[in-house]
Amino acid sequence: MIDTSYSVEKLNQTNKNTLSESLGIEYTEVSSEFLKAKMPVDERTFQPLKMMHGGASAALAEMTGSMAAYLSIDRSNYFCVGLDLKINHIKAVRGGFVYATATPLHLGFTTQVWQIDTIDDAGDRVAFSTLTVAVVALDSFTRKAIGDIFINLEK
Repeated sequence: MIDTSYSVEKLNQTNKNTLSESLGIEYTEVSSEFLKAKMPVDERTFQPLKMMHGGASAALAEMTGSMAAYLSIDRSNYFCVGLDLKINHIKAVRGGFVYATATPLHLGFTTQVWQIDTIDDAGDRVAFSTLTVAVVALDSFTRKAIGDIFINLEK
């Protein structure tokens, strides 16, 4: 299941200089069964009609599911890359925050499938997603280029 040895503060350090930081995405809770994150619905995540952009909710789903997947593998020998993201946008959101919860549907040796439910401040479902990731062995080039994203973070 999900490695809970990293605090949400440590997970949030991985957002530095990424799309997550630009969109204001923050991890809020990690357990062996799920990973939760939140994102503001504001000028960073609006579309022209002043509601949350579907791409922003897709980014939240992929970031949350991808981190959960990464926390569920042997990071000394593998890494994860996204293969497929499917998302249904169910309800418009015009402000506040949205909250994503990633839970595993399948944790295989070479692929994982994650379900990501996104709700608003009222607890209403606003999006439903599935994310499929490939679990890929680290070769010498990738090990040097990527390594473990947690290694160089502040202790």
